[in-house]
Amino acid sequence: MDGSTDDAVDPLEGRVVPDGENAQSDWRTLQPLDLSPILSAALDAFYETGFHGTSVREIARRVGVTVPALYYHHENKEGLLIALLELSTSDVLSRAHAADAEGAGDPVRRLANVIEAIVLRMTMRSALAALEGEARYLSPENRQRYRAVRKGIEELVREIVEEGAATGDFDVDDPAETTRALLGMCQSIPRWYHAEGTLSPEAVAKKYVAIALKTVGARRDPL
Repeated sequence: MDGSTDDAVDPLEGRVVPDGENAQSDWRTLQPLDLSPILSAALDAFYETGFHGTSVREIARRVGVTVPALYYHHENKEGLLIALLELSTSDVLSRAHAADAEGAGDPVRRLANVIEAIVLRMTMRSALAALEGEARYLSPENRQRYRAVRKGIEELVREIVEEGAATGDFDVDDPAETTRALLGMCQSIPRWYHAEGTLSPEAVAKKYVAIALKTVGARRDPL
């Protein structure tokens, strides 16, 4: 739906705010997402029963609207998924860049910060992070669109790994494969992490930073 203004925001469509503006000031702090009622209901439903197992009718029921009313705001169920996925990737990318900037050009500190930012987001927003596994249901066009945004995260981590290898701070033979391994371990977190478990998001982040630094063969601790 187009044409909305700050003075007239549809209560169903609302605003999607990944609090990226706050990420620059404190990337370790995650405020609650300001999702529209429709996207909030879609996120809960997708998390509980998966994209394939969720019907548009069920999402509309959760919001308390008719199916035609939901379609007025979003073209179809895939439109809801891509909106959430783009929010997810832009959120983690903005936080990763803020964490990287705080690394002050030191590859060891940069990598530690970026991995910490990614893991904090994976644990504190596990429902949104878990949704990335549903990207397989996207149409080829939307899948390409999603991958283009997600590629930014891989490029950032790879650049840090390559720099660390060049400066001798890291002992890495294949920066590209090492980057994929680092991101792969982070992306697996939503499959096992539960907020009611014994590990806090900060504890998980600390463990994963240590694993990441060992994986790249860091020759010193972050400054």
